[in-house]
Amino acid sequence: MSLSPQFLDELRARVTLSTLIGRSVKLVKAGREFKACCPFHNEKSPSFYVNDDKGFYHCFGCGAHGDAIRFLTEAKGLTFIDAVKELAQGAGMEVPAPDPRAAQRNEMQAGLHDVMAAAASWFQEQLGGIAGAEARAYLQRRGIDERLVKKFGIGFAPDSRGKLRTALKSFGDAKLIETGLLIQVEDKEPYDRFRGRVMIPIQDQRGRVIAFGGRILDKGEPKYLNSPDTPLFDKGRTLFNIERASAASRKANRVIAVEGYMDVIALAKAGIDEAVAANGTALTEAQLERMWRMSEIPLLCFDGDKAGQKAAVRAAQRALPMIAPGRTLRFALLPGGQDPDDLVKSGGVRAVEQVLGEAISLDELLWRAEYEAQPLSTPEARAGLRKRLGDLAGSIQDRDVRELYQAEFRRRFDELFGSAQRRPFERSFQPRQQRRPGQPWKPEPLPPSRAAHAVNRSGVNPMVTRAVMAGLLRFPALFSSHMEAIGQLQLGDERLDRLRAEAFEAGFSGVPLEKESLETILAEAGLGAVVEELKATNALAFSFLRGNADPDRAMRDLSAAIEAMAARPLLDAALREATERLGMAADDAGLEEQRRLLAAREAADRALTDLALGEDGGGA
Repeated sequence: MSLSPQFLDELRARVTLSTLIGRSVKLVKAGREFKACCPFHNEKSPSFYVNDDKGFYHCFGCGAHGDAIRFLTEAKGLTFIDAVKELAQGAGMEVPAPDPRAAQRNEMQAGLHDVMAAAASWFQEQLGGIAGAEARAYLQRRGIDERLVKKFGIGFAPDSRGKLRTALKSFGDAKLIETGLLIQVEDKEPYDRFRGRVMIPIQDQRGRVIAFGGRILDKGEPKYLNSPDTPLFDKGRTLFNIERASAASRKANRVIAVEGYMDVIALAKAGIDEAVAANGTALTEAQLERMWRMSEIPLLCFDGDKAGQKAAVRAAQRALPMIAPGRTLRFALLPGGQDPDDLVKSGGVRAVEQVLGEAISLDELLWRAEYEAQPLSTPEARAGLRKRLGDLAGSIQDRDVRELYQAEFRRRFDELFGSAQRRPFERSFQPRQQRRPGQPWKPEPLPPSRAAHAVNRSGVNPMVTRAVMAGLLRFPALFSSHMEAIGQLQLGDERLDRLRAEAFEAGFSGVPLEKESLETILAEAGLGAVVEELKATNALAFSFLRGNADPDRAMRDLSAAIEAMAARPLLDAALREATERLGMAADDAGLEEQRRLLAAREAADRALTDLALGEDGGGA
């Protein structure tokens, strides 16, 4: 359905966002806004804000952001058009009729849903009849009782090539073929796809049957037979049990991915309803994205055999490019040869929770997999390990997470094999604008100026912090492009913290920030005096404080200063940990790590010092 921007704008204008969100989230008035603990991630202090005037919500913790339509699609799992219809009904508006072609498509799809619903009912009838006796016995052996059969809509497909076709003949062969229930072979009569199998319906987010998974009763191949991709079913984007797990995950603050349908049902038997599974394939990027919408850190719980371990590693490698701050995976490793069903039978929910509680991190899983991939008795093998780790870390798109993974893999490698030479994926902090073509950046000797000496003595001192914030007032576009790094800066001044928060909020409107408009917004927020103080900042000769500086150069320098300031606390923390480890057990590798971190911290400090000197290296 195609909806005009005018209709959507009017719909948003008629909806009071705080009222909509307040139905499911406890909101507290905070000035012109409302605040709450974020419904999209688990937190103890409120970082989720709702602004009725601007018509959007934003979480400063997880980054969730959107309007009324987005809230319904993200929080309730509705499709876009269903969210629009729900809002329109409450606002007293009529949704425009779709064009004829769209209406035809919707009618066709609705008809296919009817076919799938009828097939699910027929399979359930067969399970309860005479022909379903063997299937009922199989389910009983698997510990699947009547409650679970009803909950998951389990049925049975008799071992016949035409019984389903006959039962649903009123829909016509074309629709049965289009939904994947019949197989069409050239010059032959269509025949039933599923025969002699326990049938498990696959539902969409709204609980409508869109496909089936069939499990064979006896030994044979394939053990599982799934519906093909159809107009209703996209195998790589659908998660089994998504309709139940969505609500359960919000209560449990987690989502668990397992390998198959029976694993999901086994966990449900133990009272764990927040489990999902792929549909006979490895987890895809689209399925990972759906899980991240349900939980920041999904738990992947795969079988303890070699196939399960390989599946876990494949999922880890596929997820790696997409991870970001607060967005990763954990892996629960089942005892060798067991699956969730075995665990539930042997120890119940307590045994499952124990395994889930011992889940390991993504970096730990990857390290173990690469470390155990082959013997490491030769320098060539160890070099291969180092390269594989470097390649894995290098695939991460988020720069901050990528650099921390590089450091973590390097630390683990050095602990085992020493650190006599620098690693290919190791680099100290180096601002990009200091590097000339073909030449690595090298810090200049410390300058004699008092201000620059102060930078080097104390790391990131208040003068530098104020200078950077003053630079951001001159180049406010960097608030959006460097949001994560700016958000991590330790400003040490409550007024600057407020200024940063107001600038971020202004940037969420979707309109590019301009210097004058930002200053107006900050003045209206009662921060005019702070703005004037920052505009008068000139103790250091940063290019981004000088009116005659080249704007491109000034923005590059400001970006580098932000990066250096954001890196400093991370280096301090790593240095403290390295020093503590040395206090417990001193060794050459530990001393080398400490020296490396000291050098990296000094490089970050000197980067700020060089920038503070200005373009000509001697102040301005």
